[in-house]
Amino acid sequence: MKLADVDDAAFFLELYNLPSFIKHIGDRNLRTKEDAENYIVNRFLPQIDKLGFGNYVVIHKELNKKIGAVGVFVREGIEVPDIGFSFLPDFEGKGYAYESASRLKEISAIDFGLKKLSAMTSDENISSQKLIERLGFQFKKYVIFPDDNEELRYYEN
Repeated sequence: MKLADVDDAAFFLELYNLPSFIKHIGDRNLRTKEDAENYIVNRFLPQIDKLGFGNYVVIHKELNKKIGAVGVFVREGIEVPDIGFSFLPDFEGKGYAYESASRLKEISAIDFGLKKLSAMTSDENISSQKLIERLGFQFKKYVIFPDDNEELRYYEN
């Protein structure tokens, strides 16, 4: 894993435009590499600069290929930092999300003192619910983000 930066724009453009990403996480309106670069500069980098953590790119060691992303995010309206993950379809269901999210949980606690994290997913995203629960999170309540109307399942560890 490595912290995301502008050099990852083409990868995030691909990842964030996957039908599964748009369906389960949302459309980030990234249509060009420049859109992705701006998203990284305006959304990822300020949190990384301020807090030292944020979105990480997961790189498959043997293939030397970017396969997904995991991150810990501070979100408006949510008190506990939120861990999230997304992977290219060829790398879903193979343990990469669990491995990288587990590692990020450890890093978050040891390096950044985050003893509690949250995780959120939609009711229909059963695979993410299973992963979140496998990571040790328990369902607490439903939440709705400001300026959104979708109710999400909210978990904490």
